Amino acid sequence: MIGRTAYLALYSVASTLVLIWLFALALRMDYVELWAPAAWQAAVNFVLSPIGLFLVIAGLLSPNSYSVTLRKPTGECGAILRVTRHPVLWGFFLWAIGHVIANGDVRSLVLFGGFAGFSLMGIRLQNKRAARQSLPKWRIQPQARIDRPMIVGLLLTSAALLLLLAGGHALLFGADPLVMLTIQ
Repeated sequence: MIGRTAYLALYSVASTLVLIWLFALALRMDYVELWAPAAWQAAVNFVLSPIGLFLVIAGLLSPNSYSVTLRKPTGECGAILRVTRHPVLWGFFLWAIGHVIANGDVRSLVLFGGFAGFSLMGIRLQNKRAARQSLPKWRIQPQARIDRPMIVGLLLTSAALLLLLAGGHALLFGADPLVMLTIQ
């Protein structure tokens, strides 16, 4: 009734507020260690999280008839779909799993494990929706192609990483990821 643009704007604001609330609640939970932190776990997260963030940003900015996007459906697909049919959902999954591995505590398992499970469930539901709508079968396409959403995704991911590693992560979440790399 309010139109796609207004709906997406309201949904984005509501989702962001809920995420802030969830993170605030998680940060207030007691720390209950499941496994001792190690530098290799942080290193895994340093690989998975940037890839995940890039997939989320590029996926949201790319046209995608098969899955989550901020773009209006046009029947065309962005270049990121040459890699995966569900870039946003796989991006959240990689980011979440990286944080579970790096943190190794109950609150991280509940919070990030929930995101990972939600992402996998979303992939399954989106695949069922695509089958119901008789969309053409998706196949990975190895030909290299880069489009504007991928370039913007790379630039925004790089900027976010610089801000987070320059103290933003510690300020927002009370943990410095660079310190985690030095754990023996």
